[in-house]
Amino acid sequence: MADKLTPLILDALSRAAAYPEGCALLATKTETGLFPATAASKPAAKKALDDGLLTILRTAPQGKGSAEYCTISPKGLAYLLEQASPKQVLEDFVRVLEERRGEVQTLLKSVDRMATSLAGMNERIQSVLPQVALSRLPVPVEVHAWDRSGNVALMPPVWDVNEVAERLVTRLADWASRGGVTRDCPLPELYRSLSTLDPAPTIGLFHDALRQLHDDRRVYVHPYTGPLYTLPEPAFALMIGHEVGYYANLR
Repeated sequence: MADKLTPLILDALSRAAAYPEGCALLATKTETGLFPATAASKPAAKKALDDGLLTILRTAPQGKGSAEYCTISPKGLAYLLEQASPKQVLEDFVRVLEERRGEVQTLLKSVDRMATSLAGMNERIQSVLPQVALSRLPVPVEVHAWDRSGNVALMPPVWDVNEVAERLVTRLADWASRGGVTRDCPLPELYRSLSTLDPAPTIGLFHDALRQLHDDRRVYVHPYTGPLYTLPEPAFALMIGHEVGYYANLR
């Protein structure tokens, strides 16, 4: 009986030597093992364990039972070199390592495909999110009045865009002069600084004035660098080119 088990044990020891981190004692349909999943292999695996040729590193749940993960022991390595020629042992090592190299290459290809897919998804998300942020910006409300004939007439804007722009320059200069305050003023804070005006300019007029100052290179509008879904108060953000501006300072 022992003679029938010896070839199975030697083959398992050669394989175990290439798995210092441990390999399943018995193979399954989805996992490599030191011994094949046959009836003859189970007594060979038991003998290898009983004789101390294999060391159990850990166990893991498997179905209704558990699986043992083993590697070769010092006694098992000495037995392997005693029973087989060093050349045969080396050839077995190379065979197992080639199998593992194939597994690693398959895994790397899978990781590469996943990375490519994630990069493509990220690129598409980045192209869509600015449009989402833009769609969340409020549309300026037209103010209407009625003339003596009862006809609806569009009232002229209370504030001129140039007047609002000059007030923004003044507010940004005040902001930069404050001690201990960063030079970059968040746009919500900048808009609220106009709340003393009566009536306060609309957000649309505020954006028009800010864009004019940016185009004239009098004010620099910095983009929001975090994920757009974390953007606080997105109604005050300003689309500048392909970026979502959220901070301003004087040039």
